[in-house]
Amino acid sequence: MATATFVQRGENIDYVAAADTAYMEVVPLAARIGVALEAIAKGATGTVTLTGVFRLPAATGALAVGAEVYWDTKAGNVVGTKGDTTVFAGYTTEAKTESGAAVNVRIG
Repeated sequence: MATATFVQRGENIDYVAAADTAYMEVVPLAARIGVALEAIAKGATGTVTLTGVFRLPAATGALAVGAEVYWDTKAGNVVGTKGDTTVFAGYTTEAKTESGAAVNVRIG
């Protein structure tokens, strides 16, 4: 039988920064995003959260409440369509108008 060893709750993880990372900066991971809970120097380990609702910059385009959204790693904003430069961001917790510049997203 396979067994597991508890490591941590998982809301926050230790993250080794690939580049200097600012407090509250969006951190694109392999298949999702996190948000830095502290400034992390390149090569250093810091805390990144994987849960919560954050107000994030968004591309133009309307989004409904509960829409699945993605982080565009090149543009640095939330988009409603998966693409070559995107990673899953989460779900909107509010509607966004066509011209809205930001949207609340439950990351994860």
